[in-house]
Amino acid sequence: MGMVSKRKKMHYGDTHLQRRWRVRNRRRDLDQIDDDLQTRSGELINQNVDLDKPGFAQFYCVHCAKYFIDDTAMQAHFRTKVHKRRLKALEIEPYSIEEAERAAGRGSFVKPKKRAMETQPSKEDVVAGKRIRVEVVPEDTDATDSPSTSKTKRKKVEKMET
Repeated sequence: MGMVSKRKKMHYGDTHLQRRWRVRNRRRDLDQIDDDLQTRSGELINQNVDLDKPGFAQFYCVHCAKYFIDDTAMQAHFRTKVHKRRLKALEIEPYSIEEAERAAGRGSFVKPKKRAMETQPSKEDVVAGKRIRVEVVPEDTDATDSPSTSKTKRKKVEKMET
């Protein structure tokens, strides 16, 4: 019985393969998706037929920047964790150059705004005139506290004043 033959490696490492796989499944960033939501969401939902894209580019999720093969697959996607996480991530205003400058010390801190984000309407609703709604949610500090804690805070303030 002889030795088991060992496979010879033809190249050193696989860095060239790593580079190829790293950017293969790259999706759009949150700031790019936010720009799409603000400017051209209706245009992306009602795209022209493109035979090279899945579902002929007729079933597109604007929030995830992803094409689907049919409406059933897209509606199933709307119920997944991936889509819900993306909606949650898009609720916060995207990072901007102005915010980076404020973080570097050029200006004062401004808290990012929270927004109400909804799943996109169906194609029939878009044809009827419904659009994706992105609204800024006003932050009320007293509304976040429960009524019992706000009463105790008032009592403490009254005691401090007297």
